Amino acid sequence: MRVVFMGTPDFAAASLRKLLEEGFEVVGVFTQPDRPKGRGMELAFSPVKELALSAGLPVYQPEKMRDGTALSILRELQPDILAVVAYGRILPDELLALPKYGAVNVHGSLLPKYRGSAPIQWAVLNGDTVTGVSTMYLAHEMDTGDVIYTEETAIGEFETSGELFERLKDMGAALLVKTLRDIEAGIAPRTPQDHSKASYVKMLDKSLCPIDWSRSPRAIVKQICGLQPWPVATMELAGKTCKVFGAAYTETHTEKAPGTILQADDKGIEVACGGGESLLVTELQAPGKKRMAAGDFLRGHPLKLER
Repeated sequence: MRVVFMGTPDFAAASLRKLLEEGFEVVGVFTQPDRPKGRGMELAFSPVKELALSAGLPVYQPEKMRDGTALSILRELQPDILAVVAYGRILPDELLALPKYGAVNVHGSLLPKYRGSAPIQWAVLNGDTVTGVSTMYLAHEMDTGDVIYTEETAIGEFETSGELFERLKDMGAALLVKTLRDIEAGIAPRTPQDHSKASYVKMLDKSLCPIDWSRSPRAIVKQICGLQPWPVATMELAGKTCKVFGAAYTETHTEKAPGTILQADDKGIEVACGGGESLLVTELQAPGKKRMAAGDFLRGHPLKLER
C-alpha cells in the first residue's frame, strides 16, 4: 500500500513514526509551510517535516490546496491512501477521491463528540472522565466522515491536556496502523456518525485563562489542567497576574465570598470557591519568575488575609 502522509505537529509526527517503524511504504509527506518561531522569528520546520527529512522522505509544503499544485503532486505519487493527522488544512474533494482507498484521519476524541479544534483540551476543560481517539474516512465537511475505529481511555482527575496529548498521540498512531492494515485487507468497518450527537469545539485563546472563583473547585481544577501547556490558567495575587499550574481539593466549608484567600502557608494558597467550598493552589508562576511551589512563592510574596 502506497501511503501519502499529511500532518504537521507532534501529534502527527507520532503517527508518521509508527508507520515507518511498521514498514509501511510512505511515498511522500505533506506538511504546512515553515513558520516563524521563537524570539528571533526564524523559520522553523514542523515536527513532521523534521522526521520526514531524517527518514529521507520527500516533503511537500504547498501554500494552497485548491490551486492544482497538491493535486498534481498526488497524481505523480499515485498513493493508494492518504493518512491525514492534524494537517491543519481542509482537503478538497478531488484530493479525497484520488487514492484507491480514499483518505483516513486520526482524530483526538471519540467522534462525533468534539469535532473541530482542540478536542483533547476541551475533554479536560469540560471535566470528562473518558476520551479517546478515532480513525475515520475524510469527507467534505470537517470531522463528519464515517468512523472506522475508536479506542477509549480514562482521563486522570489531575491529568493535564499536555499529559493526555502524549498518551493519545501514541494511541492514535497505533490505531492508524490497525486501520490501514484492515482497510488493505478489506475488513475495516465503516460506521456513519450520528450527526445529532455532534459537538464542535473552538481553538483555545487567552480569554479562557482568568479563573472565576465562583465556579466549583472541580471546574477550576479542570480549567487549570485543561489549559496546560497553553495558554495556562491565571489568578490575581497582590496586583499581579500569576499563572496557575497546580491545585488540590480541600475539605473546607466557608461563608467567605468566592476569591477570598483563606490561608497562605507552606501547603499553598487556599481560595474560597463557589458553593461554600475552597481550593488549594499548590503551584504557580509570577510574572518574570520561574514556575514554583506556592509555598516558595509566599516566602518572597507574603499575602495579607482577610479576617
